Amino acid sequence: MKTTLTEENYLKALFHLVDSESKVTINELSKFLTVKMPSVNNMMKKFAEKGWVIYETYKPLIVTEKGRREASLVVRKHRLTEMFLVKKMNFGWENVHEIAEQLEHVHSAIFFDKMDEILDYPKFDPHGEPIPDKDGNIIAQDLQKLSSCEPGEIVTFTSVTLSDDAFLNYLTERNLLLNKKIKIVKIESFDKSITVEVDKKQEVLSRKATEKILVKK
Repeated sequence: MKTTLTEENYLKALFHLVDSESKVTINELSKFLTVKMPSVNNMMKKFAEKGWVIYETYKPLIVTEKGRREASLVVRKHRLTEMFLVKKMNFGWENVHEIAEQLEHVHSAIFFDKMDEILDYPKFDPHGEPIPDKDGNIIAQDLQKLSSCEPGEIVTFTSVTLSDDAFLNYLTERNLLLNKKIKIVKIESFDKSITVEVDKKQEVLSRKATEKILVKK
């Protein structure tokens, strides 16, 4: 039986919120989706019937392997679509999220497998996030937030945790693009803003921004 649009949105939320022990709370889901707690509880009971989560009242949900796979396949459709829009239709990385939100609910697996083939099986989307394969498997990455780096370190901009248009425009205007080398010049003790150097030009980034930029050493 095909998943509904609402179910897919819940699955995607589980994908983003689940911790290393495969757990997530009803409250976390409620806040992430801006949906009232009773509605989330009702949906999670349905998910439990499908074998996607283990649901017990007043306890965190446990996402099963079956649930992880279903969630990964929704994310696969979203990230493949974003990559297609950037690579084949010349959209900017800041313009693809909303379109992908709509197309990710197409149910044809063949459609997305063909998209994958045309793109030559990309491993990452335009924002540096790994694209699950057709079995729901995903590449593990050892990344850290830019906010956790120390002065003098040189790191590579690898991914973002937020695909918001305004944030991506903010980065583009500062020439902060994926795979750029970033040197941490200074960290302000007052507000933790960071002065960085990219292509021999310095920029001051807010704590809010550096929390959402992922890098590797």
